[in-house]
Amino acid sequence: MTARLLPFSDDPIRPSSPASVSIQFDGAPIEGVSGQSIAGVILASGPLGFRRTSVSGKSRGVFCGIGVCFDCLVEVNGDRDVRACQRRAVDGDVVVTQHDALPGSIA
Repeated sequence: MTARLLPFSDDPIRPSSPASVSIQFDGAPIEGVSGQSIAGVILASGPLGFRRTSVSGKSRGVFCGIGVCFDCLVEVNGDRDVRACQRRAVDGDVVVTQHDALPGSIA
């Protein structure tokens, strides 16, 4: 079997006119395709960071993409600790980055 280049428009797996979804990410509206994960919609719009680490505040995003690493945790519609790579985007979702600072020392 020989390889061949298939134009995107002729790809039989892709729907001819996929439904779109609109979500908010940190207050900004972004568009995606129905069936995409929240991570997919966010990554396609540009941002790479979904949360910040507790110790250093460094940005984290998708690492494994299969729900194992928990680096893509976000808040969705008020529910915390949602893995963005595992949840499908639904029209109207409100997604917020997470950052939990460690508690201060107890005196």
